[in-house]
Amino acid sequence: MDYNFNSDTTQEKQSKSGSKSASKKLFKEFDQKPTPAFIGASWVVLFAGIISYCIGLWNSDMQLNERGYYFTILLFGLFSAISVQKSVRDRLEGLQVTDLYYGISWFSALSAILLLVIGLWNADLLLSEKGFYGMSYLLSLYASIAVQKNTRDKSYIENNELILEDK
Repeated sequence: MDYNFNSDTTQEKQSKSGSKSASKKLFKEFDQKPTPAFIGASWVVLFAGIISYCIGLWNSDMQLNERGYYFTILLFGLFSAISVQKSVRDRLEGLQVTDLYYGISWFSALSAILLLVIGLWNADLLLSEKGFYGMSYLLSLYASIAVQKNTRDKSYIENNELILEDK
């Protein structure tokens, strides 16, 4: 999927000219809505990762403060991954994103992963348990990015369909 999110002056002139062929041409460049199967699979994977991670925490022999640490890292990681995806996408579409917010988004996403790695490295868990937490965490982060991307793509395509129908 090759998205063309550049707002060239030629594209702006074509879309303002009111010509139906120019509008349809512009729309065809973005006509790549995610399939319902991919959207559904992304949501299933997101819930599978989050639920398995939480079930693992619930059934663990960790103290309550350790469980809270790992749960907070999960929430922090999910939020920061979505924030990174949104800021990267905003920049691709030409929307203004400050360098400070962009940097903080990346820093927080990498910090969340680093905190999980440090926590698991120092945890008194079996190696299989550490692997389970690491894999379900990364699965959740990846799925949250996919869900955000699908939501954004679908919304973008639907908004363009409304604009083209109005003309």
